[in-house]
Amino acid sequence: MRSLNNKLEELRQIAAPLESSPATRLAHFQQAGEHAERFLRSLPQRDVYAAAGPREEAVDALAIPESPEPFEEALQVLDQYVDGIGHNLGSSRFFAYIPSGGLHDSAIADYLAAVSNRYAGVGAAAPGATRLEHVMLRWLADVVGYPESAEGDLTSGGSMAALSAVVAAREANNLKSADVVSAVVYLTSHTHHTFRKALHVAGLGECVIREIPLDPNRRMDCDKLQAQILDDRNAGLRPWLIGASAGTTDTGAVDPLDRIADIAAESNVWMHVDAAYGGAFALCDEGRRRLKGLERSDSLILDPHKGFFLPCGVGVVLVREGQKLYDAYHARGVYMQDVDGDTERSPCDYSAELTRPFRALRFWLPFKVHGSQAFAAALEEKLLLTEYFYEQCGNIPGIKLGPSPDLSIVTFRLCPDAMDANVASRALLEAMLRDGRVFMTSTTIAGQFTIRMAILTYHTHLDDVDLALLAIKECAEEIF
Repeated sequence: MRSLNNKLEELRQIAAPLESSPATRLAHFQQAGEHAERFLRSLPQRDVYAAAGPREEAVDALAIPESPEPFEEALQVLDQYVDGIGHNLGSSRFFAYIPSGGLHDSAIADYLAAVSNRYAGVGAAAPGATRLEHVMLRWLADVVGYPESAEGDLTSGGSMAALSAVVAAREANNLKSADVVSAVVYLTSHTHHTFRKALHVAGLGECVIREIPLDPNRRMDCDKLQAQILDDRNAGLRPWLIGASAGTTDTGAVDPLDRIADIAAESNVWMHVDAAYGGAFALCDEGRRRLKGLERSDSLILDPHKGFFLPCGVGVVLVREGQKLYDAYHARGVYMQDVDGDTERSPCDYSAELTRPFRALRFWLPFKVHGSQAFAAALEEKLLLTEYFYEQCGNIPGIKLGPSPDLSIVTFRLCPDAMDANVASRALLEAMLRDGRVFMTSTTIAGQFTIRMAILTYHTHLDDVDLALLAIKECAEEIF
């Protein structure tokens, strides 16, 4: 017994640093706060994109030691080998992909959620956390115009939200394995690739995929959609799912949601909308007008780390008839019998996840502190900035614009008379990347190399857009 006690005491002493003292916790919190503040203050001066540097040196610095190292040294390693390289998503000059704001209050919320360590999967375990999540989901349902019957889930991101929606649609349609080869899904070439991925993961990869043509504004052609559904039904196939977009990643286009909802209702087909990027614009009056018909969908997804400016790591799935989401996911093990009579809504009943973090706090705290009006104003500002950019960019010699923007993405190409437009446009983007003042990316549309300008970060303002216009003009002049 004595030897066991000695061994236990030895192990306790070695593990003692894990049980940090109040003084240590306060010191680490202060050091981390100062580190974060230095990073945030440096953002305006930092490159929007910074190369990674030698991998071997970084791996050595990041290696896990057996013995303790000072907290401040760990922060120094973080600053040098993590914070300072790659895409600076929080920069006001980040115009690539779909920007992600990274609100500071949301980061504080993540800290508080981790410290309280609420198990937010079952209502009985964390009634406050699960109630808060339900408040956020109910508020979002109101924002997009869903009825009281709607339910949803906070996921790790848009990809998991899309998968959850596809599974709910599959179960609601009672689609069995034998039905898959004759079941038809309708989308476009600009439907986000994660929707196809979700179909594959959900066991629906062998569905008949109909890629509906785009109209000149890069939106789903509804006449072609309606005709294709009719042809498929007459051919003995089973039309069951439409994947519409409320803001495509390539061009920001919003499919004709109201017309698609009419077609879906007439054809008894589930209408899903990828509103990961564009759905947040429903918070402002002008955005809601542009998204008309979103409220009629059967399911939709949102990415709060996009239009609601949160840090990466949260997505939303909403289902108009929430019972269908519950029916797709509700399951309990016998060891959970003590919570069978729980009166609180349990997120695990609407999700593939059982163990999950307290995600809702990172969403709730910024809105509680700043109010929804501030977010609505920021989103309306982005719509106006995009219209301004579109108008001004069209005045730059050699620039050919894509369709007028539905939301906050503008596409354009450099088309000089004496040079291939694909070559010239690629050269322009490369020149802008070397220039470094702003960061944009490209896509390929109908075989044409196309540059994208995406405006969404909450602290992107007129001076940042003017800087982007100046960079385009000056870099284009280098190409001629």
